[in-house]
Amino acid sequence: MHPAALRIQDYTYHLPDDRIARYPLPDRDASKLLIYKDGTVQEQSFIRLPEVLPTDSLLVFNQTKVVNARLLFQKPSGGIIEVFCLEPHQQYADISTAMAQHNKVWWHCLVGGAAKWKPGIVLTLKHVDFTLSAKIVERCPTDFIIELSWDQQDLTFSEILKAVGKIPLPPYLNRTAEDSDAIRYQTLFASEEGSVAAPTASLHFTDAVLAALQATGIDRTLLTLHVGAGTFKPVKADVIGDHSMHAEWLEVSKKTLSRLLEQAGKPVIAVGTTALRTLESLYWMGCKAAKDLSVSMEDLAVSQWEPYEAGGKVPVATALQALLNWMEQHHRSTLVTKTQILIAPGYRFKIIDGLITNFHQPQSTLLLLVAALIGEDWKRVYDYALAHDFRFLSYGDSSLLWNRQSP
Repeated sequence: MHPAALRIQDYTYHLPDDRIARYPLPDRDASKLLIYKDGTVQEQSFIRLPEVLPTDSLLVFNQTKVVNARLLFQKPSGGIIEVFCLEPHQQYADISTAMAQHNKVWWHCLVGGAAKWKPGIVLTLKHVDFTLSAKIVERCPTDFIIELSWDQQDLTFSEILKAVGKIPLPPYLNRTAEDSDAIRYQTLFASEEGSVAAPTASLHFTDAVLAALQATGIDRTLLTLHVGAGTFKPVKADVIGDHSMHAEWLEVSKKTLSRLLEQAGKPVIAVGTTALRTLESLYWMGCKAAKDLSVSMEDLAVSQWEPYEAGGKVPVATALQALLNWMEQHHRSTLVTKTQILIAPGYRFKIIDGLITNFHQPQSTLLLLVAALIGEDWKRVYDYALAHDFRFLSYGDSSLLWNRQSP
C-alpha cells in the first residue's frame, strides 16, 4: 500500500507527561537501551552497546551542530518578539554559505508575536559589541523571510548567533534552555553548523563507548543532515498523503560514500533517524546518477514520494558507485543537496540494517519511520518501554531496532 493512504490515528499511543525526559541523565551513557530483533524485545544498559553489536558493523553518525537559532528582539514599545531561524533563503547555495555571510543575511523564520510586529518596524537586539536588526522582507504561508543585519561587518552570521542567540530546545520539554543545554544538547560529533534540533540518538555516546566500539572492531563514519524545525511538526492531516514533509540539507563526502560501498553485505546501522533518512536518500540519488551522470545537484534532491514511485530496482552497490562517479564528473568532494524523503510503512529499506534511536512522539513522522522498520511490532516496543520505565523523547533513553526486512 502506498503510505499516502495511511491514517495517522493508527500510529499513536498514550504518552504520560511524566515520561518525557525534561533533562538528560548526569552521564550520557547511563541511559537504558531497548533491543528489538526478530520479534523479541530485550533490555540493556547503553554503555554495553559494543557488546550487542556485530563486530563487522558500521555505525553512521550525523555530525550536524545545533545553532543558537532563537533570537529575542525588543520592540520600540518594550515588548519582546521571538525570531526563530529555520533555514537560509534560497539565494544561498547551502547553509555553510549563509552562516558565513557578513553584514546581513536573509533567513526563513518563525515569528512569535508576529501580529504585534507592524509593517516597516525594524527590531533591534543590542549586544555589547554590536546591534542586530531585523525587518520583515516577506510574509510566506508558513513562515517569514527576515532580513537580519548587524553593524560589525567583520562578524559572520554564525558568530552573531553564538553571541546573542539561544539554543532551541524542543517545545515538548516545556522549559527554557539552561547553560548545561549548550553542552548536553550537542553530540560529541557536532561540527557542522546548521541544525535547529539535535540528532538525539547520538547524545548517548561518550568517549568510553566510542573507545569500546573501536576496540571491538566496530567502525564508524560521518555524514551531515541539518535538522529542521519540521522534525517537531505534528501530522495534522488525517491521512499521510495530505502531510507535507519538510526538506532538509544534507552533506555527504566521497570518503563516506566509499566506506558505505566497502560495507556491502555487512551491517550498516544508522545512529538516529536523521542519519537513516540521509543514507536511504543516497540510494535514490544514486538511482538518478546511474540513469544520467549529467543530472544537476538540484535534481539529485529526493522528494517526499519519490521512493514509492521510482521503482528502486538498481542494486545498492550500483547506486552508490554511480554517486561517486557523479562526484568525479562534477568535480565535487562533497555532495550537498536536500531530501524530503518520508519513510513510512510500505517503504523497503535499501542501505540500513539497524537503527539506534530514542522514543518518539505519538502521531509523528518519526514514529512512522520506526513502524516502517519493525512493522506492527512498534506497538509492542513502545508498550514495553512504557511498562518498564523508559524515558521518552530527546533527553530520554535509547533503542536498537533491527530491520525486520533484513535476511
